[in-house]
Amino acid sequence: MAENDWKKRLGVVYSTNKDYEYEYQPQEEVQTLPPGKQRLLVGIDRRNRSGKTVTLISGFKGSPDDLSALCKTMKTKCGCGGSAKDGEILLQGDLRDKAVAILTAMGYNSKRSN
Repeated sequence: MAENDWKKRLGVVYSTNKDYEYEYQPQEEVQTLPPGKQRLLVGIDRRNRSGKTVTLISGFKGSPDDLSALCKTMKTKCGCGGSAKDGEILLQGDLRDKAVAILTAMGYNSKRSN
């Protein structure tokens, strides 16, 4: 089944050569920067959310596992729902001040935007 994984072959042009084997490029692991070197921006967003307000934390540099761990910590301390994807954390509601205070206490360089 691993030979037929079409998602790994996206962007590959079809070849009529029967001996052709596609070589996969290994992806580099992203090293997570320590909290003191991270620069996080905390803002709100209402676009494409049916008028609902979400707090958007952007600027995280690191692995997706570390991002989801930070997201879980933020959701627990803020007492709200949310998600982490594409290097950003979404928290439900306008929690900018609370999020900046929590991130600063955790050692991150955070700044409130908009």
